[in-house]
Amino acid sequence: MAVLRERIVQLRREGKSRRQIKELLGPMSNSTLDDALKGEPPPEWTRRPNAKDDIRDRARELREQGLDYEEIAAALGVSKSSVSLWVRDLPRPARLSYEECRKRAADGARRYWEAERPVRAAARAATRDAAASQIGPLTEREVLIAGAIAYWCEGGKSKPYSRSDRVVFINSDPALIRFFLRFLDVAGAPRASLGFRVYIHEKSDVEAAQSFWQDVTGRPPISSPPRR
Repeated sequence: MAVLRERIVQLRREGKSRRQIKELLGPMSNSTLDDALKGEPPPEWTRRPNAKDDIRDRARELREQGLDYEEIAAALGVSKSSVSLWVRDLPRPARLSYEECRKRAADGARRYWEAERPVRAAARAATRDAAASQIGPLTEREVLIAGAIAYWCEGGKSKPYSRSDRVVFINSDPALIRFFLRFLDVAGAPRASLGFRVYIHEKSDVEAAQSFWQDVTGRPPISSPPRR
């Protein structure tokens, strides 16, 4: 093995790739080749031609700081395969404690979502805009149909054991509340006949919640304390 390792290192320093070394020395396992090449950087020509030197150097710095492939890929916005190619000759970082692993996992997730959240938001916005453009303005008949379906899904129902002639609609989506108010307008229900309630935990910011829903519904402020 010592002779084999010496020969592998020699071929590596001559600029041979891993595949070329295997072709010259015969079949061998990847683990044998990895052990022999520890500490030996790959030839410059085997590096990805489109990889920027500063990104590759930064990846190596992060690896030396103890980051794993996923963390490096997330930090630099590159693929794990690129990271593997750039840092595979460096020694594997020491095993981290459970607390450190959790912290790094949380940091990695935070960095991922910081980059991913705007992308998803833009995709959703584009989908909404495309759908709105395709549908166009709603007629009053379409508003009545959609409002009836919304009430069917989210409205309070009269039951044999609990009869009620009231229209009760509960939802936490401001857009759906605004649409239901539009539906009531089209259906001929006067705004003066409507009542509004905010159900919120007593430890939450009740006044802020009440102010928010007043803006959504157009309901004027009330003098009595908010119900909880």
